[in-house]
This record gives sequence, C-alpha cells and structure tokens, in this order.
Amino acid sequence: MEKWILLGMGPVFVLLIGLEAWYWRRRRPDAYSLVDTLSNAGLALMHQAADAVAWALVLGLYYAVYQYRVFDWPATWWSIAALFVLQDFLYYFFHRASHRVRWLWASHVTHHSSERLNLSTAFRQSLTYPISGMWVFWLPLAWLGFAPAHIVAVVAINLGFQFFVHTQAVGRLGWLEHVINTPSTHRVHHARNPRYIDRNYAGVLVIWDRLFGTYVPEDDAEPCQYGIVGQVHGHNPITLTFHEWIAMLRDARRAGSLRAALGQLVCPPERALSHPARKPAVAPAVADADALGAGLESAEV
Repeated sequence: MEKWILLGMGPVFVLLIGLEAWYWRRRRPDAYSLVDTLSNAGLALMHQAADAVAWALVLGLYYAVYQYRVFDWPATWWSIAALFVLQDFLYYFFHRASHRVRWLWASHVTHHSSERLNLSTAFRQSLTYPISGMWVFWLPLAWLGFAPAHIVAVVAINLGFQFFVHTQAVGRLGWLEHVINTPSTHRVHHARNPRYIDRNYAGVLVIWDRLFGTYVPEDDAEPCQYGIVGQVHGHNPITLTFHEWIAMLRDARRAGSLRAALGQLVCPPERALSHPARKPAVAPAVADADALGAGLESAEV
C-alpha cells in the first residue's frame, strides 16, 4: 500500500520538480544538476523496489504482532489521527537514531549525500533501509492495536509530506514553523555546518524537536552548506548506496577486538575509525576503548 500511495503521488512530484527546476533556471542555475537529478531518480527506483519486497516479507510479522494487540481501535477519523501522531512520534526517534547509530546511518547517509537541496533530493533514498531495520520502529503500533494496512498508509503519507520540505524556494512560514516541519526547518537538517548537524529530525510535526531539544532555526547569517562530512563526490547510485556500509564493515574488521568491532556498528558516525575528523593513526587499545564508549553513548539516543 505504501508503494501505491507514493507511486500515485509520483506525477505530482515529477511536475513540481520540473516547475522548481524552471523557477531556478535563471535565478540560480546551479540549484539543479541533470546528473544529480538522474542519480536521485535512480536511487528512488532502487528504493521503491526494495521497499516493496520488504513490506511483502515483514507485513506478516505486523499481523502476527497485531494478534496480540492491547487495544481495539474503531475505524474512525480520530483513531487515524491518533495513529498519525503516534507514527510521527516514532518517526522522530527513528530519524534521530538514523543519525546517531552507525548501522542506521549507513542507510540514511545516502539521503544526505547530495551537495544540493531541491525537490528531487527527496527521491534520494537507500534500498538498504529494510536491512538496517526501519520497519522495526513501526511494530509497536501494531501491538497497540492499529491495523497493519492503516500503519503502512500513514507511513506513506508521512513520507509523502516530506517531499515538499526539500526545497530552497520557500522561505519561513511564520507560526507554522512552531508546529510542522517546514522547508526552512528541513534545510537546517540537511546542512553540514557544525551548528546544524544532527538537528531538526521532524517528519511532519516539529513539536518533537522542540520538546526534546533538537530544534535549531535557520540563521540567515550562516547559510546552509549541504552534503555530508567526508563528502562523496560522485553520482553512481551503487557507490552512494553502499559506501558507508563498506567503510563500516572495514572499520569493524580492523577494530582489534569483537567488542570494538560491535562498537563500530553502533557508534555515532563521528566515532567511526574512518571518519575524516579522526586522527590517521589510532592505537588498538585506544580504538577499543573509544569504540566501546561510543557504543554506550549511542544508547542515549
């Protein structure tokens, strides 16, 4: 169902991308790049194929959990509204964990790897999300008594909404900045400026960022610089999908001990042995202790 909802919105997405590219054509010719946009499209197709297979495999698990539900929700507008808020709440923690736990970041980094931010960037997704375990975060909703079909639909609506915040063509939106995820809020999230990194995890509602202290407003005095630390300068969808998985497994292999290797899988990205900010040479004993500490730190997410 998620795939069909997003595919149904596909023509609208493509039309808006075309309009945005036309809007920027004379104002900022560098806002769009043909090779970057084609790369985003390729990643989207790969992601949709993997997502369809993943839902086919895990939907049965959702129904199994649903059999042990603690509540029975009637099919009413207010129950769907409750599901929408609860799913958005869980999305916040999924998104935050995707920046602070390397195993999840290995999938999510693909989305952040473009040095441009435009509507086509929303298509820049990884086919490895099912491997990293995105679907696990919505399982509690089935246990709470929400029908799996409704869960999948709400997840799709949440992700569909986020397409519209991947733009630099819309400024601040007044009081809405205090309630929902906006283009301004999401521009900060995609920026690699030190003060903007790992901020503004909102899916639809920004209240979770404000409640948990992760909200930072866009500052005109510090324009957003897009991309990732240790930028991948290329457009090959395979490289963009797997470069962090390869680096993570390589770091785990050379970590020096099983404990340190596990630490490299769950540490925050900046604690990775291959992170550009780390010193070139790290003594094995130090690496072991550092990776273990990083693994414990990630439990705070």
